[in-house]
Amino acid sequence: MTDTPKPTPPMRAAIIPVTPLQQNCSLIWCTATMKGALVDPGGDLDKLKEGVAKAGVTLEKILVTHGHLDHCGQAGMLAEELGLDIEGPHEDDRFWIDQLDDDGPRWGMVAKSFTPTRWLKHGDTVTVGELTLDVIHCPGHTPGHVVFFHEPSRFAIVGDVLFQGSIGRTDFPKGNHQDLIDSITQRLWPLGEDVMFIPGHGPTSTFGRERKTNAFVSDYALS
Repeated sequence: MTDTPKPTPPMRAAIIPVTPLQQNCSLIWCTATMKGALVDPGGDLDKLKEGVAKAGVTLEKILVTHGHLDHCGQAGMLAEELGLDIEGPHEDDRFWIDQLDDDGPRWGMVAKSFTPTRWLKHGDTVTVGELTLDVIHCPGHTPGHVVFFHEPSRFAIVGDVLFQGSIGRTDFPKGNHQDLIDSITQRLWPLGEDVMFIPGHGPTSTFGRERKTNAFVSDYALS
């Protein structure tokens, strides 16, 4: 008896760490069309273009979770070079993106300010090929941080909101610890414990695992 081949998932994702801060840039693509998007291309553009070519993906757009240097410092440069639209983050992060020109030299990195093609807000959707991802506004780490969620795949890209075993910093300008806790518990946990997520740094995890073990936002820690 031969095994029945597994159906191809509608979406695939690859992590390409970039910048000295080892930020998880995500390449996501629609397997039906092989059209894709880079989420948070903060730097190392040659490395990113090489990863896209290796996957055989045609880039359709750039998505941005928030305005910090390591996540979007070179997003505008890549968009300009390849003629791509940039979608995200929420407009409350405009002040971060406007100061990228100054933040780059401060951190010894090349960065360029830009204006997204489209600012995003809670409840919006973005498309990649035939995929539709929900936009979830999750302030706290930054005021305009958004999360991208593909419900059929039970998959989210959460930027610096949540990590395996930790949460995002809130000591930056306009950061807010309680807002971050509320974003995680009120907007991410209801999506389901089976949701796998790629954080902005470090290994992947699931919402269920973090609800059980995360020292900052587990049910036990918040009880």
